[in-house]
Amino acid sequence: MNAIISASELADALAGPRPPVLLDVRWQLSVAKAGGEPPFDGRAAHESGHIPGAVYVDLDRELASAPGKEGRHPLPDIGEFGAAMRRAGVSAARPVVVYDGGQGWAASRAWWLLRWTGHPDVRVLDGGLAAWEGPLETGAAEPAEGDFSPEPGAVALLDADAAAELARSGLLLDARAGERYRGEVEPIDPVGGHIPGAVSAPTNDNVGPDGRLRPAAELRARFEALGAAGGTEVGVYCGSGVSAAHEVLALAVAGIPAALYAGSWSEWSGDPSRPVAVGADPQ
Repeated sequence: MNAIISASELADALAGPRPPVLLDVRWQLSVAKAGGEPPFDGRAAHESGHIPGAVYVDLDRELASAPGKEGRHPLPDIGEFGAAMRRAGVSAARPVVVYDGGQGWAASRAWWLLRWTGHPDVRVLDGGLAAWEGPLETGAAEPAEGDFSPEPGAVALLDADAAAELARSGLLLDARAGERYRGEVEPIDPVGGHIPGAVSAPTNDNVGPDGRLRPAAELRARFEALGAAGGTEVGVYCGSGVSAAHEVLALAVAGIPAALYAGSWSEWSGDPSRPVAVGADPQ
């Protein structure tokens, strides 16, 4: 099954006999701003206009636990995640399509969590809401309760020790911007740099100017050039396990399975016992 769906394919699916559950996961990384602007309100954005039938899912509250020693977006409590998905109408036997405002990071986080917990049919709207050309509706949807019961472990997950080992034995990709990987800037986490042995692979390079993922052949060529060839085991991390999920999505489109280090740099850099590499050299 393809990991993504186009806007035209989604329109056809919504008009068909077995329409998917639609999840709207609009979100923006919260960084302090000198101007004092209020933080992005995904729920308000959803209620002001969303794809008909879509249900809002809050990344910070429903797709993650509270920030702590496991990072800025630790994995959610499984019971709470399952309850949130059922409230959103998710059932095991019904397809799910997830979208966000267009960046794809938040939608991919929901996609990865649903896959990791065993949902068999979940896709991301390629290009997000910006790609949708159909009508929008306002207000909040009230879906019928779903029956999805999450069972973790369906796809690979890394902890810090496994990520460190994979950086030595396989290919660990760092999905953050290159300047954060090199340690030149670090606007959010305690220190800049990267996990020793990790290879820089900014997730923004996986999309074209239109905000959609590049064709599968281009993505595969990119990842193979970075070392994902010949059966090499691949893992991905970012700042807090959100943009890395988008890179896992791109790898899936390319036909390359990859594990997610959910704690990512926010967990790694918060532990002073963990080594930190700086500069363009992986080591």
